[in-house]
Parts: sequence; C-alpha cells; structure tokens
Amino acid sequence: QLVAYEVKRMKAEEGNKQKILRHIKELAEKLYKNENPYPAVTMHKVQKPTEGCHLRLHQKPFPRLDEGTVQWIIDQATAKLQTAPPAVRAEKKCMVPSGPPIAAILERNGNALANSARRLEVVRNCISYVFENKMLEAKKLFPAVLRAMKGRAARQCLTQELHLHVQQNRAVLDHQQFDFVIRMMNCCLQDCTAMDEHGIAAALLPLVTAFCRKLSPGITQFAYSCVQEHV
Repeated sequence: QLVAYEVKRMKAEEGNKQKILRHIKELAEKLYKNENPYPAVTMHKVQKPTEGCHLRLHQKPFPRLDEGTVQWIIDQATAKLQTAPPAVRAEKKCMVPSGPPIAAILERNGNALANSARRLEVVRNCISYVFENKMLEAKKLFPAVLRAMKGRAARQCLTQELHLHVQQNRAVLDHQQFDFVIRMMNCCLQDCTAMDEHGIAAALLPLVTAFCRKLSPGITQFAYSCVQEHV
C-alpha cells in the first residue's frame, strides 16, 4: 500500500524531519492496531434515562426480577463462553494496485547502488569484449550486465556505447556478437518503464535498424526483427 499510494507524499516530505516523524508515528499506530485488534477491557455503556422521563403518564412499574432465573441465565452464558472457540478477526481481502515500478522509485530516491559507476563500467567492458570478439570475458560479465539493466543509468549507458560502435562502422556482426547484442537490447527494453519510452526506447530505434548479421549471400537480418515485440 505504501508503494502504491504514498510515493508522492514521501517525496514531498524529503528533508522535513517533523513531517517524516509524524508519518512514521502514523505507520507505527497502524501496525500496532493490526497486531492488537482487540482492546484488553470492554466497557459496557449503560444509557442514562432521558430528562423528564419520571413525569410520563402510564409508566409501567419495573417488574420484580427472579433471582434464580437471572443466575441461570448468567450460568448459561458463562458455560457458552468457556466452550466457544477464540474469536478470530475475519481477514478483509483487498486488491492493492502495483503502483510505480520499484526500479523507478529507487532511482528517484537517488539509490547509489543502481547508478553506481561500477555497474556502468561492467556494461562498457562487456560491450567492448563483444565487439573485440573476446567472448569468454563477455560471458563472465553478462549476468552482471543483465542485472544492471534494472537501473536507468545502465540502460542509457548501453544505448550510448552501442551508438559509438555504429558510428565506427561496426554494425555488421557475426552470429555470436549479434546474439549478445540482441539479448542486451531485449533485457534493456524489458526493464524499461513508461518514463523511458521517449528516452531509452527512442534511442534504441536507430540502433535496431543499424545492427545486422549476414545469414547467407544477399540475406541480411536486422536487429529490429528480434526486438519488435516490446510495447
């Protein structure tokens, strides 16, 4: 629920300690009530008679109570309580919207890990190894590159590096190079959010029409044929 509803509020509170503390206190109370739903002592409210009720006409006298009957009712109720199963609060199920993607929230909060220089260095090194045909080194770094694609900075870095290689007329790839580049592009597009549509996805458009491989004499496959399913 916090992820879905409270992101704007949390952003607005950044830098204001009093607001943050008040927000934390509210959360603490909610969590406490969730864990302790039943008050320890239940107080029975007895209604007071209305003003002037003693002046009413045709007032019936209060009936005399039979002590034995009252005791029998109390005993019955006590016996029922002892055998009754413990009261369990029925869970209320509700649908909570997913809210903004986690990666986007982390980046907006300036998450140092997602945008670390180390991750960007890994992306650059892996792309260099692919284009230098050092496939063993590229394979070692590849899982880290795919993980790094969760961060927008790494996705931007990928588009910039690939653009440099296109400018150097290195767009025609062999089969292994083509496979690596396509997997990186697919992972990059898969992790894109709506905010990346006019940035990273747009930057990839000219690249997917440039990178290609020769399947046979006169037949060329371009990268867009492998990544065009993405929204």
